[in-house]
Amino acid sequence: MGTKNQSSTDAISDNKKRRRIGFSKIDAGIDANECIKIYLVSSKEEVDSPDSFQIEPVDLNHFFEEEDGKIYGYQGLKITVWLSTISFHAYADISFQSSLDGGKGITDLKSSLQNIFALNLVETKDDFLQTFSSESHYVKSIVSSAEVLQNKELPIDVEVFRVRGNAVGDLYSRLVPLVLLLVDGSNPIDVTDPSWDIYILVRGGRLLGFAAVYRFHRYPDSTRLRLGQILIIPPEQRKGYGRTLLEVLNNVAISENVYDLTIEEPIDSLQHVRTCIDVKRMLVLDSIHHALDPIVSKLKHENLSKKSEPFRCVPSATIIDEIRKSLKINKRQFLQCWEILIYLSLDPIEKYMDNYMTIVSNRVKADVLGKESEGAGKRLVDIPTEFDSDMSFSMFKSEGREATNIEKDDNQQGNIEEQLRQLVDERMKEIKSVAEKITVSKSAS
Repeated sequence: MGTKNQSSTDAISDNKKRRRIGFSKIDAGIDANECIKIYLVSSKEEVDSPDSFQIEPVDLNHFFEEEDGKIYGYQGLKITVWLSTISFHAYADISFQSSLDGGKGITDLKSSLQNIFALNLVETKDDFLQTFSSESHYVKSIVSSAEVLQNKELPIDVEVFRVRGNAVGDLYSRLVPLVLLLVDGSNPIDVTDPSWDIYILVRGGRLLGFAAVYRFHRYPDSTRLRLGQILIIPPEQRKGYGRTLLEVLNNVAISENVYDLTIEEPIDSLQHVRTCIDVKRMLVLDSIHHALDPIVSKLKHENLSKKSEPFRCVPSATIIDEIRKSLKINKRQFLQCWEILIYLSLDPIEKYMDNYMTIVSNRVKADVLGKESEGAGKRLVDIPTEFDSDMSFSMFKSEGREATNIEKDDNQQGNIEEQLRQLVDERMKEIKSVAEKITVSKSAS
């Protein structure tokens, strides 16, 4: 880590100097996001190159929380970090015009950067450049003792390896800065827990991406897999490698006959890819089409808007369990896919869109207000408070089929209905996006 003080003072003759008396301003600090730039490099020639790949961290201020996300005590501060995609070491070039305690102290930059890069942060630029030769075979050394996973769907030059045991700690300690920088809200996994496995995607000796998967017991005699973290190195993103890694994990779950494979708090983009994969997997199963047939027929031949009771297209427990056993898809994910499978079965969808929108709306309403939302059941009532008039509410549940005694004025009722419409619109957007991907994929194959 290099530091350069770039301050300079022009010589001024004594007769031109003026004594000034006043009060200095309190140091307002600098946002870490504004003065730190991070680049990924795969060779020493890329260091200092204007063509190097700059990453966009989720929030660098997060690593300066003790100082309100600010850096204090510096004027003209610039921090450039180079992060090697070969060995995952990092070097920080720090420059500033001057350093002075302006009332908030002087931030310890080295300590703050080590919160991100830990022992991967090297002291000098020469040492960093040396890692491109001294550790050029780092990834190869890792995979030499790892388990290679065969998958016929992998691109010819891409391999997937499973790293287990003691090797997990060393590998993950190199990768954790990328997790902290690029995965919002992430925390490092406990590498001392032997239940963690790391799956790495490799091409030509270079790491393209990785996934951290936790294996835990399910009573009485089964095992579950939970995907805790997954990341494709930014220059390799949007090339299908994330989908490839998810497909490999699905195959592992099936081949090892685990109970199911879940994902811990997937972000929207990951959930989208996951759902596209799972819908395609289910579409080839006859049992799925048999389960869909009566529901699709009803939607095609009846006007649901005239029904006194809401029609719910809930799949049977039998088909849910069958898919869980065969594809290792859990119930929650199955239900996410189920509405999309119905959508794809209504061809042409435009002809049956009113009925389809009705079932989606009924399901969203039941999820939010409760299954008895047509009469009794759970009710959400807005209750303005001095804290936040828009976000305060109470939930009430009436007995049996009795109507609730809670009265809502027209504005409150309209507000709830508007929120429900927004939820339905968001869900329809998700459904159409996945369905479009599936349709295009089927046409291309």
